[in-house]
Amino acid sequence: MSRTTAGPTLIDLLEQRARDAPAAGVAFPDGAATWPRLEATARRLSAVLWAAGIRPGDAVGVLLAGGLDSITWWLGAARIGAVTVPLNARLRAGELAHQLLDADVRLLLTTGDFADRLPDLGTAVPGRLVLPGFPALRAVVALDDPAPPGHLPRAALEAAVDQDGADRARAALTGTDPILTLYTSGTTSRPRGCVHDHASLVAEGEAVAGRLGLRPDDRFWTPLPMFHCGGFDVVVAALAGRCAMVHSGPFEPGAALRQLEHERCTVAFPAFETIWLPVLEHPDFAATDLSALRLVANVGAPERMRAMQAALPHAVQVSCTGMTESFGFCCVGSPDDPPEVRATTCGVPLPHMQVRVVDPATGEPVPPGTPGELRFRGASRMRHYHRDPELTAARIDAGGWFASGDLVVADGAGRIAFRSRIKDMLKVGGENVAAAEVEGFLSEHPAVGIVQVVGVPDARYGEVPAAFVQLRPGAAATEGELIAWCLGRIATFKVPRYVRFVDDWPMSGTKVQKFRLRERITAELAAAGVTEAPRPAAPGRPRATMTT
Repeated sequence: MSRTTAGPTLIDLLEQRARDAPAAGVAFPDGAATWPRLEATARRLSAVLWAAGIRPGDAVGVLLAGGLDSITWWLGAARIGAVTVPLNARLRAGELAHQLLDADVRLLLTTGDFADRLPDLGTAVPGRLVLPGFPALRAVVALDDPAPPGHLPRAALEAAVDQDGADRARAALTGTDPILTLYTSGTTSRPRGCVHDHASLVAEGEAVAGRLGLRPDDRFWTPLPMFHCGGFDVVVAALAGRCAMVHSGPFEPGAALRQLEHERCTVAFPAFETIWLPVLEHPDFAATDLSALRLVANVGAPERMRAMQAALPHAVQVSCTGMTESFGFCCVGSPDDPPEVRATTCGVPLPHMQVRVVDPATGEPVPPGTPGELRFRGASRMRHYHRDPELTAARIDAGGWFASGDLVVADGAGRIAFRSRIKDMLKVGGENVAAAEVEGFLSEHPAVGIVQVVGVPDARYGEVPAAFVQLRPGAAATEGELIAWCLGRIATFKVPRYVRFVDDWPMSGTKVQKFRLRERITAELAAAGVTEAPRPAAPGRPRATMTT
């Protein structure tokens, strides 16, 4: 099984739910909609997009903080075979510009909240189809009022419809048509777009619904943003499970607690301890009625998994593993597993996926209990990296197996336990950060000569970036200056929390031995009793005190 090449589309699934689960749907803080209403809205918006010139395969960018619009426009685009590109709301202008160009976005849907992140778009001229510097981009649409300069008002976009054209495109839709390009940091210096098709999402949704035992009366909650695969995972699982999906909107622990109680959520996917711990440790937690919650899906070290389970003993907690390239879930624990198994492993592969653990150097399988690289294939494996056939070929072999770069261990029952990343891809509070991307940015500082970025353990975020810097001859810089150089120009989770200056490097032939740098700073922090990095702050602002 390499990939599913046929099957139902997500719109088929939506239309079926509109018929057989009319009372269920989605709920956001800014609005809710049943499956029938979503199906009708998707049909109308597909006609709007078709009238705007969007055609099958075209990229529609969505830059939103969340909310109902993040689903309705995605489904509208999906109905005519267009590809939605959700843009991370935390990215800065340069990072957004790269993804807009790389994805060939033709229409960008956003709000005025992000106007200052898009300074290079220029001023749109009525009737002009090309914006300066972005040859594919036809228009930037403000979904809120008033529309900032250079943005097309929502009302102007929605004034024109072509329902006949959209319905013809819907009739031609197949499971192999692409539906999403989700950006993730790869092994190179720039994030890469993972392309998924309709069949990928349908297979994933059905498998997750089955593994978690979703029921029509469930209310599946998540705070994961709608620019990550985790948010879309919950939507498609709810569709497949004939139940409701509840989204927190921009995450805030107190608001999340109130929503979990008010909405009577039964299944939760906070995913990361950096999200779930603030909920469990909130002052209102003990007084909040979470009795409806029966299942929580999380990721974390065994010790943290045990502690989170103990804090909410009536709700069974399972773990999982996956990545954007597998459309989120690849392996998921079973609620029927013993507690210790659920705390220490991520379960077995979902039914539509195959995994194997191999020696990363030879590709040969390793015995149970032996660390190796996780490789997977199956229906929800991405199709390819957008505009990068070389990287696609390097990561997916002739048999369809994707080389994840994750170091894992499989037990005798085939359950997978995550250990670490094989290379120097960092996971900062659940966000993927490519060390090479941060290195490239820091190297633009006039004082920086050579820079190497590694991940160091952190009690709050799992790991955080640390930069080793060799200054240019005669140049001077401080740790605070280099951190400040990054603040406001790259996403905060990418900003190094530590900077160390060096005069030479541990080398292996022609390459720097990064593992030695990682060992060096890990030992230094351990000796000092530092377990949590200071939060980055610009000069003139107080730095947070290290937790020891």
